[in-house]
Amino acid sequence: MSDFRYKFAEHRSTLLAAVVFVVMFCIYAGNHEAGFSANVVQTAANKGVLLALLAVAQTFVVLTAGIDLSVGTVFILTNCLASWIVVGSPAMTALGIVGVLAAGLVCGAINGAIVIFGRLQPIVTTIATGAVFFGIALLLRPDPGGDVNSDLADALTGQLWGGIPASLVVLLGVMLVIWLPFRRSMLGRSVYAVGSSEVAAYMSGVPTQRAKFVAYMLSGLFAAMGGLMLTFFTYSGEASSTNASTYTLNSIAAVVLGGVSLFGGTGSAVGAIFGALIFRTINDLLFVFDLDPLWQPLFLGVVLLVAVCLGSVRLLQIRNRLDFFG
Repeated sequence: MSDFRYKFAEHRSTLLAAVVFVVMFCIYAGNHEAGFSANVVQTAANKGVLLALLAVAQTFVVLTAGIDLSVGTVFILTNCLASWIVVGSPAMTALGIVGVLAAGLVCGAINGAIVIFGRLQPIVTTIATGAVFFGIALLLRPDPGGDVNSDLADALTGQLWGGIPASLVVLLGVMLVIWLPFRRSMLGRSVYAVGSSEVAAYMSGVPTQRAKFVAYMLSGLFAAMGGLMLTFFTYSGEASSTNASTYTLNSIAAVVLGGVSLFGGTGSAVGAIFGALIFRTINDLLFVFDLDPLWQPLFLGVVLLVAVCLGSVRLLQIRNRLDFFG
């Protein structure tokens, strides 16, 4: 197989997700009453970036063949925390941002430590820790409220020169600084190896425990970034169990739509971002075409089910071949 064909096969799901998103967004913008305007793009970008950050957070854990059901509660916890401490002078604001991101890292480290050293299933672990994280969020914000540095919030959620959404630039910068080096590092390759076969990776000398621990920490970090951006969008914090559950489930849907295998070891965070944008655009299309709200959850569920089934076909084929030759 040539290098080009190998690269294409490796990134095929990401490219497909990107093409699907572009087509869907063009249909959405073409049927929107405001057309393809800067305001329409900015609104769609701001909504999409929140889910994209949660999808990337979910991707790190899914690549290890796990699922993190606490990303939504970490998202809400850091939103509530940010509404307390990301205020004041530029120095205090910067310190508050560091504190919010550190809180996300700690949440991820707790999840990773319990999964690795407690040897519990990721789903069970993150359900339990998610309940604890949400309880802390309620302690911080029993009632919606708070504040945030408005100048910074306006800068990160507004438009740059040419009408480019600032939130998309933030997302791109984060991916270039964190995901790209991680993907090319030995640790990043170890995460993929763990997801493909943890036993084989361990027998090959791969630092499986370290890889899983870092994956959970990065998951918490990206969930905290999402919580921080939510605070910048809303200028407040709210301990909403509905938002926590919705964003958790939607992050899994975005991962699947982006071509990341729920069985681990396959996919990319870039694909998950396009999956998140696809999922958000589906919601926008349902609004534009005025589909009855009672039918919208059913339609979204069917889309997710089809995506999961399509993502499983290749794996089932490989297993059948192994059984055939085994």
